[in-house]
Amino acid sequence: MQPLAGRTLHFVGIGGAGLSGYALLAQAWGAEVSGWDRYETPYLEHLPDEISVTVSPEPDPPDGAETIVSTAFAGIVAGRSRAEFLAELVSLQDSIVVAGAHGKTTTAAMIAFVLDRLGDDPGFLIGAEVPQLGANARAGSGWLVVEGDESDRTIEQLRPKIAVVTNVDLDHHTEFASRSEVEGLFERWIQGAPQAVRGEELVPYDGELALTGEHNRRNAATALAALELAGVDGRRAWPVLREFRGAGRRLEEVGVAGDVRVVDDYAHHPTEIRATLAALRQQGDGRILALFQPHLYSRTRHLVRETAEALAAADVVAVTEIYGAREEPVEGVSGKLVVDALSELRPGMPIGWTPRVEDGVRFLVRRARPGDVVLTVGAGDVDQAAPLVLEELG
Repeated sequence: MQPLAGRTLHFVGIGGAGLSGYALLAQAWGAEVSGWDRYETPYLEHLPDEISVTVSPEPDPPDGAETIVSTAFAGIVAGRSRAEFLAELVSLQDSIVVAGAHGKTTTAAMIAFVLDRLGDDPGFLIGAEVPQLGANARAGSGWLVVEGDESDRTIEQLRPKIAVVTNVDLDHHTEFASRSEVEGLFERWIQGAPQAVRGEELVPYDGELALTGEHNRRNAATALAALELAGVDGRRAWPVLREFRGAGRRLEEVGVAGDVRVVDDYAHHPTEIRATLAALRQQGDGRILALFQPHLYSRTRHLVRETAEALAAADVVAVTEIYGAREEPVEGVSGKLVVDALSELRPGMPIGWTPRVEDGVRFLVRRARPGDVVLTVGAGDVDQAAPLVLEELG
């Protein structure tokens, strides 16, 4: 299959999880591909040598190339949006698109993993590394499994054969005014697909899984329903699914030092934090020491109380300053709001206001003792904390 043969494509922001995968598929499907990013990233390591990548302070797209621009650089460089190009990729191959507020990375990875192990040669575009598949993206001749995104409403541009919605929640407060607005978006999208799965309507999977947590049983049920629509009998899928060990930064075991486990997780919404802590409780009786980095000023402002309530399930908590990502700072909104709310909920709980990630690491390491679990959690650069914890403990 060479549906993009003869085209020259340049990806601005190629180092991201999304565009790196799109570039990989485009090259495999016959296009001449190049890209630019400001920084080296782990995702660039998976790109084939045929893709020329420039790392420099400012983009300089080559003349004559079609330019695809990451959301992070929208408005800086003219070109097609990430969403528009993804819609084209989805239209070129029989596709399963997994959307939803929570669990879409794990659910998409489960689907791709089962298809891969059953020899169906899937392509996939997933928002995190899947260690058992060797990457977050790959071209394949079978189904194309894609993780969709509702944060900017662009999910509506995707037209897969099978549409999957894991669940509905209000997570992006600058885009949606209410949960019902999110529900409406997903319902319009799912009604436009030939086949659909609504994860919230399913009974959690009750079979054997390598992953802990009720949320992963719901992810598994959703993945199995999508696989069945794709023609995979459950009796073939179940034995394979139980071998799936997760995606990167989803309850990822980073290491052990001084008999203290260090676990890293991407959770950044109260629902996700609550599920992550509950899953860790299932794994053992040790104390949980959490380093949490709030993500986005808008989310923090709207969900301060709910975030504190979720974190209250830990035993010791350190909170850093907000990782703003695409948002500008908002006066009066900081990670200290989470600390104050948590202090009200859990008087006497060891809580640290540690604006820098490094400060949070030291706060928790000083309090850690054998048998504990240190959890680093959030969607920003808190992913750098787990190795620091292991180094300090060592």
